[in-house]
Order: sequence, then structure tokens, then C-alpha cells
Amino acid sequence: MTVGRTLVLFNYDWDQDAFGRLSHRWPTDSAGFDLFSFPSNARLAFFDLARFVDRLARQAPRRGWSAVVSHHEQFGALAAALLAERMGWPGTPVEAVLACQHKLYARQVMQRVCPEANLPFATLDARYGDPIPDGLHYPTFIKPIKAAFSVLARQVRNHAELTALTRFGPAELWIIRRLVEPFDRIARQRLPAGVPTAHGMMLERPVEASQHNLDGYVYRGEVRALGVVDAIMYPGTHAFQRFEWPGRLPAAVQRRALDVAARFLQAIGFDHGFFNMEFFYDAARDDLRVIEFNPRLASQLADLYRRVAGIDAHAGSLALAHGQDPAAAMQGEPRAGAAASFVFRSFEHDAIPAAPTRAHELALREAFPDAWLLAMPKQGGGLARDFKWLGSHRYGVMHLDGADVHDLHERYRRACALLGWPHADIRVHLPADATLGPALSPVSEAVG
Repeated sequence: MTVGRTLVLFNYDWDQDAFGRLSHRWPTDSAGFDLFSFPSNARLAFFDLARFVDRLARQAPRRGWSAVVSHHEQFGALAAALLAERMGWPGTPVEAVLACQHKLYARQVMQRVCPEANLPFATLDARYGDPIPDGLHYPTFIKPIKAAFSVLARQVRNHAELTALTRFGPAELWIIRRLVEPFDRIARQRLPAGVPTAHGMMLERPVEASQHNLDGYVYRGEVRALGVVDAIMYPGTHAFQRFEWPGRLPAAVQRRALDVAARFLQAIGFDHGFFNMEFFYDAARDDLRVIEFNPRLASQLADLYRRVAGIDAHAGSLALAHGQDPAAAMQGEPRAGAAASFVFRSFEHDAIPAAPTRAHELALREAFPDAWLLAMPKQGGGLARDFKWLGSHRYGVMHLDGADVHDLHERYRRACALLGWPHADIRVHLPADATLGPALSPVSEAVG
């Protein structure tokens, strides 16, 4: 089937690689800027979401664009929804994107439609820099009402820790406001009256349980699952060490997660598009709790599905952007029994490994042709913000696969040695009722 050109917004890192690989079948153009590199991110100073969309809408006819897609959480998903609405293209409804990304409003919706999977929550009654109210219960989990990449999301043990986390210098305040204001301006116009501003933070009850990601999409109102990826933390932290698939949740729990997702998505009018639901599962209590919904494909995880099940979710997202059923577009050949996205972090300012040299990268490529590596070195103010806003510095991400989970972990340790980077202490713990294969049949499990 012949399709027109697709506009990809904020197309970087794994998205850029995936869409580039597909360009012979799905021609694309890109627009937007990279929030994590200079001078591209200098555009944040003048960025206005409405003007950005207006400019793209004017360009669309002469550029031959007939669809738009973005898997970028901060600006891209909302910009794509606005442009699709403006041009009459298939897309996720704007209000549905806003409902997912406004974390406080999303909690309010969940309380109505799936209260058993919601967490106790409250607004932090203090503007940035204001004194923290007395009478809060600790420990508590604090996070921005609108953010991405786990920025400023942290468990705090007492009043002093919460105060320290919410003290910002002029430069930090400027960045935070510039990141939130484009979203908040649209949210004030499109979400129901009385929804609080996104310029603020919220509190949630802390949870100590395993974390997981349900990935899927909605086509013609039908919610379909790709699978459930396990999220494994660095011991004693809430920082991701790796994302691994196939996951190890029992099939019944995965189906419960899909049911919760379907109820929430239907409630907010999410009838078209990819989604990602992060959630906790406490096996001892058989308790499932939603962390958040993301109204786009989790690009970092999409590669895992392609390696293990042959599911090319990026191709599916392009098909869906053109109004086609993604199922056929995603079909491919699996090549591994297990795959992971390994996240390299330092928790100490003076213990950050050096970025890999060209020789390191060549050695890795020769030994592991399937490896995908993204180095993310920072210094100065950007590095300091990482430690304050994230509690650590993420200096790299590596994707690998293996014949099975044990082979995967052995290959990971060997790859780390080639890069000169430390490897995490990985142990595989399987509960008695866990599965080593996909518990949800990818793209066939659906909730109408």
C-alpha cells in the first residue's frame, strides 16, 4: 500500500534509529529539537507549542505530509495530537494526551474508574520555593504534576528532605517553567474546569514492590497488548538498572493490568494510539497499583519486542498514524529468547566512568553485533542537575539480547568489560508461578 510522508516530531535516540531503519518503506521527515544536547536545546527559550504546530500545519501540504507521529513525552506526543487534529489526520485525541500527562488529573480519573489500582495522592500545597506545609506524613513520594524521565520524582523521609528537593535556583526555576508552561497553557484550555495547574508537585503513598510496563495500542477503540516488560532497579534505589523482556509476571496479573488500562483509556477517550502503563505489583498481597500512563510508545522498550518476538512497534506506530491496523505492519522474525535495555548510572559525582572511546565502541561492535549503545556524558550544570533532579547520573544505555535470560546476563557482563564500565550484580529470581515467556500473546490479547 502506498502511503504519503510521515512527519516525526522530536525524533532522537532509539526513535531516530528505528525510523531510519524503516525509511525505505515509510518515508519520514523530522521536526523538533533535542532537549539533551546543546545548541539544539537552546530552542527551549523561545518554544511555543501553538506556534510550533501552526508552522507545521502550514508546511504540511507542500511537504506532502499525510500523518504525524511522536514518541517524545515532554512535547512530542501533545504536539502530534494537536497537529493531527488540525489536519484531520488519524491521531490520539488531544484531551486524552493531556489526561495522561497531567499526573494529578490522571489520578482523579483513576479514582473514579479503577480505584483498586490507584494510589492515595494529594497536591503539595506549596509553590516552588515556598515553605513546605507541616503535618505531612513521611515517608512520602513526591513528583511533578507534569514531568518526564522521572525528573524530581523521589521518595523523601522527612520535612528536611522534601524542603531540600524543592529548593531551586533561578536557572533551575527557569528550566522547570519552560518545560511545563507549553503543556499547562493547552491543559488550561482543554481539560475540565477546575483541574489544577501543572506548575506544581504532588504526593503519593510510597510503594515497595516490583515495577512493570504494559505496552500496547488502541485501534478503533480496541485495546491491544504488546506485552509486559519488567523494570529492575539498582538495589536500594528507585533508579532503573534495566528493562527486561519476556517479563516474569503471571499471566493472570498481566491480564488484570490490561483490564485496568482499558478502563482508564476508555474513560479519557483514548481511542487511537500507542500507550505505556507503568505499574507496581506486590505478589505477597496480590496488589496491582498504577504508577502512570504515557500516551505514546515507550521507544526504549520497543526494541525488546522486536528482538524477542519480531514485533516492530515503530512500524506499527507509522501504520497507525496513517489509520491502518498496525498488526500486519509489525510482523517480523524473532531472533532471541530474551532482551534487555541496560541503564548505566553513577550515584556519586566522583565515580563516573569515562565515555567509551572509538576503540571501545569498535570492540563492542565486533564482539556483539546485536548491541546498541547510547553514551550520555554530561558535565557542569547539567551533571549537577542530574544528581539533584534524578538522584543519579545516567551516563549510558545499552541494548543486548541472548538465547535466554542467563545467556543475556553473561553477554552483558562481557560487554561491560569491553566498555570499561562496571556491571550490576544481576540475579534471576523466579517466583513459583512466574513465566519465562510472554504471558500475554503479543497483539492478540485485546479488550474491546
